[in-house]
Amino acid sequence: MAEKEKKIDFKNPKYYTNRELSWILFNIRVLNEARDKSIPLFERLKFLSITASNLDEFFMIRVASLKDMVSVHYDKPDIAGLSPQEQLKELDKVTHDLVSLQYSTYTRSLLPLLEKNGLHVIQAHEDLSKAEGEYVDRYFKENVYPVLTPMAVDSSRPFPLIRNKSLNIGALVKKKGEDKELEFATVQVPSVLPRIVEIPSGGADCRKVILLEEIIEKNIENLFLNYDIVCAHPFRIMRNADLTIEEDEAADLLKEIERQLKKRQWGQAIRLEVEAGIDKRLLKIIEKELHIKEEDLYQIPGPLDLTFLMKMYGMDGFDHLKKPRYEPQPVPEMEGEGNIFEKIQKGDILLFHPYQTFTPVVEFIKQAAKDPQVLAIKQTLYRVSGNSPIIAALAQAAENGKQVSVLVELKARFDEENNIVWAKKLEKAGCHVIYGLVGLKTHSKITLVVRREEDGIARYVHLGTGNYNDATAKLYTDMGLLTCSETIGEDATAVFNMLSGYSEPLNWNKLSLAPLWLKDKFLFLIRRETENARNGRKGKIIAKVNSLCDQDIIAALYEASTAGVKIHLIIRGICCLRVGIPGVSENIKVRSIVGNFLEHSRIFYFENDGDAEIYMGSADWMPRNLERRVEILFPVEKEELKKRVVHILDVQLKDNVKANVLNKDNGYEKADGRGKERLDSQEEFCREAMEQAAGEKEAYNNRVFIPESAVEPSYEIE
Repeated sequence: MAEKEKKIDFKNPKYYTNRELSWILFNIRVLNEARDKSIPLFERLKFLSITASNLDEFFMIRVASLKDMVSVHYDKPDIAGLSPQEQLKELDKVTHDLVSLQYSTYTRSLLPLLEKNGLHVIQAHEDLSKAEGEYVDRYFKENVYPVLTPMAVDSSRPFPLIRNKSLNIGALVKKKGEDKELEFATVQVPSVLPRIVEIPSGGADCRKVILLEEIIEKNIENLFLNYDIVCAHPFRIMRNADLTIEEDEAADLLKEIERQLKKRQWGQAIRLEVEAGIDKRLLKIIEKELHIKEEDLYQIPGPLDLTFLMKMYGMDGFDHLKKPRYEPQPVPEMEGEGNIFEKIQKGDILLFHPYQTFTPVVEFIKQAAKDPQVLAIKQTLYRVSGNSPIIAALAQAAENGKQVSVLVELKARFDEENNIVWAKKLEKAGCHVIYGLVGLKTHSKITLVVRREEDGIARYVHLGTGNYNDATAKLYTDMGLLTCSETIGEDATAVFNMLSGYSEPLNWNKLSLAPLWLKDKFLFLIRRETENARNGRKGKIIAKVNSLCDQDIIAALYEASTAGVKIHLIIRGICCLRVGIPGVSENIKVRSIVGNFLEHSRIFYFENDGDAEIYMGSADWMPRNLERRVEILFPVEKEELKKRVVHILDVQLKDNVKANVLNKDNGYEKADGRGKERLDSQEEFCREAMEQAAGEKEAYNNRVFIPESAVEPSYEIE
């Protein structure tokens, strides 16, 4: 057996899936939620909007990166053996297919259902009645016309900057009464105005809406009064938005990032969306001016940029077509008398968002800011909300004379501008602000509060799998731990000393950090399971992550599988590992849960021959997380809390409603629920949290958790 295992090349490209193609499979799983007839109609609109937003970001970052590689003749293959050129070729087909599926879902399924349920979306301004047309014309004159800036192109006026992701209407025009050649003109559809405009319909049973670009197109002759409009069609471009920051050369990282952000609007055009049936003469001009190749053209049979559906989801009057809003429930350990520090002293507190409220985390900072016994607050911030109570509390703490140190990660993609604003505000309040580390993103989620107490200095720590963002904490599933453990407190101090200076501890008590130690920790834990299985002891791994594409981790999992370790992976997005490979991955099962909340927590279970170890953290199993970011892995050690985490994993492994299972053909299928009781893990966690909040604590505490000896699910994961 051992000899046979040695001969297997676990890094053979045929054992891996390309990362980008795996991401497309994930976005299709999201799209399938929009196609699921059992889901309320407006929730389906939301999921379709999310697929469009996801695809935009995918092009701006991942496709753009591949195009950059091709342009500099970089041809090193990825872990699946595909060169950048080959990846682009594969992506060209699957992304066009994905867009076709998006629009067939919109036009053939969702639009008729909206009509049936009392919301008529007018597809073209030509379909307006006379009275509706008059209303639209008035709306244009009073609300839209003053905002527009029509731009013509001629010998004295060069082709204008078409901003990234902006919606525009391109037109061919010619001067009235002249036979001169056609001229190009364009106008940007203003993002400052609502894209969905409701038209008075006169009937209670049906409401009518039209999109802003249709209103502009109907009135476009008012923008070019001396011209005849030959044709007018909407178009939209995607630009390379992957910032190239020379951190080593930058004297001021904040100013360098501010400078680079402006370049996003000027990045290379990598995708052009146009209305299907666009005039070929107009299309030729746009393609030529933006240097668009044929494979980067997407002719869209419907409205461009489906992210407007998220605004439609927010329309009043359609609550009966939405899933009832879930209100995060209180944390039982936080109820009752006493301040938050006294409650943490009673024992570690496990937080499970959004099923439980994020308020304890906010209160942790707020109370620390006001408490006269608190001496210092230290925190890392990656993404925060637009009106963050945590930022306000940190500023208040500094104004109250406390030592406040905050690492604000300026390189958090698409949140750079937001984080620059917060960094400046915190500095102005007197906080010591660190702008991340050169060459690394700080993605860890940690807060340290240092407090003077009767028996000396005490350290209170919050560690989490998600951001300090009170808004997304209602939408993302994440775990957190509040503790006053001395050993974790010592480690937390060492973390911040490392982030703010140059000191690296010789060893750690409980925490493991990337990029220096975490990957080795994971490989050690996986290999320990492998050795246990080889020697006839219990070996089992359950891992819940957002993405898995690190080759060393996957190779170690393959080796563990061949040794007999049972491996269950719950991976929301990218998975470069393949299942069902004879002699390689027969003991590995992979599932993805796509539901009402975004699965975001990272949880790791290692059987350890019956003495199970459980960890949580901020890192996915990706090279960027393990090698190019500051990440933290922390243990869950209290037996009661370990049982709760095992219960969470077990419920997700039993999900037969929202789970998609990876098959040996590298496709995903809905989990087989035939003959089993329906189980939607997210609904189950909502129910459990409400049971607790309703005072049924005794029933909850007596719930049968899975004992450590029986973590192996008593069912087959298909």
